[in-house]
Amino acid sequence: MLKVLTHSWPLLMGVMLLMVGNGVQGTLLGIRGNIEGFSTYQLSYVMAAYFLGFLFGSWAAPRMIRRVGHVRVFAALGSLISAVLVIYPVYPDWMVWTGLRVLAGFCFSGIYITAESWINNTASNETRGQALSAYMIVQMIGIIASQVLLNLPDPSGFALFILPSVLVSLAFMPILLAPTPAPAFDGSRRVSFARLFQISPLGCVGMLLTGGIFSAMFGMAAVWGAQEGLSVSQISIFVGALYVGGLLLQYPVGWVSDRMDRRTLIMGLSAVAAAAMALAAFLPLPFPALVGIAMVLGGITNPVYALLIAYTNDFLPRDQMAGASAGLIFLNGFGAIFGPTATGWMMETTGPSGFFLFIGLLYVALVGYAVFRMTRRAAPAVTGAYRSVTPTASPLAVEAVLDEAARD
Repeated sequence: MLKVLTHSWPLLMGVMLLMVGNGVQGTLLGIRGNIEGFSTYQLSYVMAAYFLGFLFGSWAAPRMIRRVGHVRVFAALGSLISAVLVIYPVYPDWMVWTGLRVLAGFCFSGIYITAESWINNTASNETRGQALSAYMIVQMIGIIASQVLLNLPDPSGFALFILPSVLVSLAFMPILLAPTPAPAFDGSRRVSFARLFQISPLGCVGMLLTGGIFSAMFGMAAVWGAQEGLSVSQISIFVGALYVGGLLLQYPVGWVSDRMDRRTLIMGLSAVAAAAMALAAFLPLPFPALVGIAMVLGGITNPVYALLIAYTNDFLPRDQMAGASAGLIFLNGFGAIFGPTATGWMMETTGPSGFFLFIGLLYVALVGYAVFRMTRRAAPAVTGAYRSVTPTASPLAVEAVLDEAARD
């Protein structure tokens, strides 16, 4: 690991700063939108727009990189992000913010793909697994750290918008000045959606559902907190707990999943998440209990995402795993577009508890479909291909992780 950090620390430092900047603006918009008087439904469009831009960026960025190269794409998208972040407080209009969020999602997607290709290129076959693990950990640490920064300036002012802009700008320095050449870019080796559904109906349906769950969680958590009347400090703790839970439970869930029918584990974890959402929706829980609920939710959602990829891979030869992941990630991103808007409608209809109700309903649907699929065919042989990947990683990073798994 020391060798990996010695060669990759500029890239990892840049990624962490990017995640801090992105994490600040993601939560801040939910808080500031409430201050500006945006409705819950209007904010749901603002939050959903990021995932629309991210999905489009994952398709367009590789084409841009092939045309003009990594450095130009990285610099252009980074400059655009810095500009977007400081425009939010200048034009506090939900439709303007929606357009800006599409741009932000597109740019962050392209930047992640660029940075991840560099990280993958700097590692040897012997150290690639460690480098990618370090990358996933740095991502989570950056987002958790971003929630601490929310407690510094007043969210009704300009400083919290300028801060992520500065962090994003600083993130480019270690990456662009790293003494490693820009790598050649290899495109995704996709498996068709029809073939993917034949291989694993549960994987496809599960990724659509978890896309909605993930975007509802991280897009609308701050909006829910503002509606509940939580302080900025409490909102940042709640959002941070979602990521802490995901960081802590990835490895234990993965260890268990390589030793049992993954469908049973997916069903069980989803049932626990649904029960936790019911408690939060129907009982007047104190704030410490809500933080615990957040850790459970984040600790289940991130591993379930990786479990669905691993379960699909159990039906595939090793050389097709990375290609199939691209289709699964697209389905997850497509489902993510609708998560915030559906949550916003639910919250407008039932009140703040709609945040937990919507997520709980999606987990109930996942439980039901997992049970149904268990009656249709026997469990596959476990390949041991579980890897700790998160929905915040781009297709490039996930494919690299699975390529590494195939060599183990």
